[in-house]
Amino acid sequence: MTAPPLVVGIGEILWDLLPSGRRIGGAPANFAFHAQTLGAASFVVSAVGDDAAGRDILAELDRRGLDRRFLATVSGPPTGTVSVSLDPAGMPRYVIQEGVAWDELPWGPALRDLARAAEAVCFGTLAQRSEVSRRAISAFLKETRPEAVRVLDLNLRQNYHSPDLVRGLLEDSTILKLNDEELRDVGEMFTLPGSETEILRSLLRTFPLVMIALTKGRKGSRLIGRDQDVHHPGYPVEAVDTVGAGDAFTAALAVGYLKRMSWEDISEAANRLASQVCTRPGAWPDPPSKTAARTEA
Repeated sequence: MTAPPLVVGIGEILWDLLPSGRRIGGAPANFAFHAQTLGAASFVVSAVGDDAAGRDILAELDRRGLDRRFLATVSGPPTGTVSVSLDPAGMPRYVIQEGVAWDELPWGPALRDLARAAEAVCFGTLAQRSEVSRRAISAFLKETRPEAVRVLDLNLRQNYHSPDLVRGLLEDSTILKLNDEELRDVGEMFTLPGSETEILRSLLRTFPLVMIALTKGRKGSRLIGRDQDVHHPGYPVEAVDTVGAGDAFTAALAVGYLKRMSWEDISEAANRLASQVCTRPGAWPDPPSKTAARTEA
């Protein structure tokens, strides 16, 4: 039997404080969770505080069967939280707590070995707002093998990014995933005038990317490379909230790419999973099979 692909989400893990209550989140952690539901061997690299909220996160990972051996517990800073408000369409707005555990991500030999074994790693800009975590993520990426897939899920939040940071991450990425609003921001950041297609092709020419995944909310998505351009109209659903939908998309994208699926099949799988996540609250809903099993029971 073929071993499942080993994928890593490195960066923030936290509690999303939603109108409906507290739910686990953080883009890299969401990515790892959804990749596991798709059959990958998933690991979260992050940190929680030595507090009740941190212990609750550890318990939640255990409940979900997600390996937490690379989730550090640090003393001092609290476990991260994000206050999330939703507009009438279920689109989230975030207020992100500062000075938290995932800002203090420790680096060490165990993470070096994990980096060398990883087939794909997903990372973003948010967890690199602190020097400590930025150094750890940079070290992790440098230890990955040349053939490893490095997925930059941009996640431009508040003021926790800069042109220099984004440029450096793009230069070390295989796949870029961003939404249409972030595409406009990147176009302005690097003075890339023109249409959506012109900006995307400028990024492909400038950086060593093999694929850019552009998500467009209700309008679906686009996967574009040097010789492929795949559009998907998306699935119309009644959204409860869209928290974590983009991360589910990224997980399906990465797992499909590792499995050498066609770009059309990757696009179909990613849009389908993202739409399913939108129909249930929070970033970590139970997989559809488990939900159905409970309903049938």
